[in-house]
Amino acid sequence: MTALSSRTSPGAEDLPVPFRVSGALATGSVLQPLNSSMIAVAIVGIAAQFGSTSGVSWVISAMYITTAVGAPTAGRLGSLFGARRVFVGGLLLVAAGSVVGMLAPSVGWLIAAYVLLGIGISAHMPNAMTMIRSYAERYGRSSRTALTTLVVCGQSVAALGPTIGGLLVGTFGWHSILWVNLPVVLLSAIAVIRADVGFAGGRSASAGEALRALDVMGIVLFLIAITSLMLLLVSFRDRPLWWLLPVVGIGSVLFVWWELRAPQPFFDVRALVRNRALSNTLVRTMVTYTCFYCVFFGIPQWLQYVRGMSAIEAGLTMLPVAGVSVIATIAGSRLYRRVGARATLLVGTVALLVGGILIVSVERSTAPLLVLLLVAAVLGIPNGFNNIGNQSLVNAVSSVEEVGTAIGMFRTMAFIGANLSVVVLQVTAGNSIDDDEGLHRMAWFIIAAAAALVAGVVFSRHMGPKGEVRGVGPGHYSE
Repeated sequence: MTALSSRTSPGAEDLPVPFRVSGALATGSVLQPLNSSMIAVAIVGIAAQFGSTSGVSWVISAMYITTAVGAPTAGRLGSLFGARRVFVGGLLLVAAGSVVGMLAPSVGWLIAAYVLLGIGISAHMPNAMTMIRSYAERYGRSSRTALTTLVVCGQSVAALGPTIGGLLVGTFGWHSILWVNLPVVLLSAIAVIRADVGFAGGRSASAGEALRALDVMGIVLFLIAITSLMLLLVSFRDRPLWWLLPVVGIGSVLFVWWELRAPQPFFDVRALVRNRALSNTLVRTMVTYTCFYCVFFGIPQWLQYVRGMSAIEAGLTMLPVAGVSVIATIAGSRLYRRVGARATLLVGTVALLVGGILIVSVERSTAPLLVLLLVAAVLGIPNGFNNIGNQSLVNAVSSVEEVGTAIGMFRTMAFIGANLSVVVLQVTAGNSIDDDEGLHRMAWFIIAAAAALVAGVVFSRHMGPKGEVRGVGPGHYSE
């Protein structure tokens, strides 16, 4: 653990990171869940303008692929050049992508805009965590409450996204989901620049030092492996591009081979293998987010196609997810502090299992609206507990120098899960969920995945320490 600043006062280690810091960072961190969720209800409007359903699907995929690739890279860049610099740079890219998207004359331009947007939003959560951990270690504060603030804000916005997006699209058209980014970017830039977060990345590296420390070859191989995997998963919407499978395999093997030999690896593979709590959490995150995005994309489709709801009505029907997610995140944070990750994740995974069972048993085209709202409320429970449990665990077993990259990998696993959900929906329901049977097949997948998650949480010997641990990272913690 790094030495505490002389400004640290007795008993300061028991105090949380102040809200003026965590709140400022949350203003930018919400851009990723906001954009990822609003696009779900704008698809129909975008397709109507550009007349290309397949092209529109690539708009979403472009954002997810670039975010999955960019998140750990942004975390590493923040540790070299300063987390605040990279965070603000991400805000500028979000603004640029939003403007390009609003003016896009074709779906190709819109895809390019969402590539810029994806790169921009990938910078925020990893570097927000680096700044929070840097502040906490500098002043001897606890980072737990600040992490809860970030997760609560992200979960709330993600769950509210379909409702916000539905209201915007229904009132102003699909372009409004892009221009709404601009005031958020401006607010976040002002708040982060004014916040007392400092450099938050050690000392500023020179260009030569940064080039050596950045492990360019490792990043290139990571880009090849992850991008080809994401493209393969996306291709399941139409015709699977099986030729990408060997590219994924070869790229992954070369990435691991290089990282094992690199003097300053982009991601320490040996440390990840030793730190079973972190590696298990990343796998669990991927499975959890696969289920989450199945719900996130599948139920709004079903509500519009089968129940005949408008985008606004579908968004409002998903609103209970938001409220319950906030409550579940706060409750999950308190439970994690008291008894650790296992109990927190057990509540979340069991709730996910119950949610899948409810979809199969009561979600029907003839079900009363109240039933749909109650099911949506139940689905908010795993959303909150699983997210705070997994992110708290990543934070607890990562050092301040490594937490940006670790949280970046967490985001990568989340977006791999998002694209895996596309495969699941394609296999279970086809191109769209336009009947009850397709929805129920999707739910059976969620039930099977949730049962596996429950078993993993119960029997795993690598669930990290109880509560918050400072100054430990990959390779420093094992059970």
